[in-house]
Amino acid sequence: MANETMRIFFPLKIITYPQGEYKLDDSPVDITPAEAVAYEDAIIAAIAKENRLFENDRGLAEYIHDEALNKKVYSLYPSVEIVDGELWGVMTAGLTEALSGEETAELLDYVVGQNADGYGEVLEQRPIKTPDGEIYISFWNHENYSLKLEQEMKNNSPDLGYGGPVMG
Repeated sequence: MANETMRIFFPLKIITYPQGEYKLDDSPVDITPAEAVAYEDAIIAAIAKENRLFENDRGLAEYIHDEALNKKVYSLYPSVEIVDGELWGVMTAGLTEALSGEETAELLDYVVGQNADGYGEVLEQRPIKTPDGEIYISFWNHENYSLKLEQEMKNNSPDLGYGGPVMG
């Protein structure tokens, strides 16, 4: 059983197709991470529905090919979470023992692969119904993609009484 957790955060890409006068508009519109907060519950429900398709309680960890890493990563489940007023993707790994730096790097590579091609690709093709219309969520955002461990997420946002650095 898992006795510690590692949480890996990554940016999401969320789009919608606005309703035109006669039909769906073909041009997708990006939903910002701040706007996406409004859809958190709908997205979590859609992810939970996908996660029920796993055949055991290990989630994506079941498919880790490296035997040593597979033994240490008991479970791996995707979700989303609000951090500093923005919606982020998060993979929660249940570990049977701490990972070495090399194993952590290997796990991050595995998560990137799942987000880009595996689990993420399946999710991308399932529209999520919201009161504002259908949205599509992608765990893969090739423009500015990076994975951050939980400590980095927390350290990145000094608590200065506002939601982090202001872009502008």
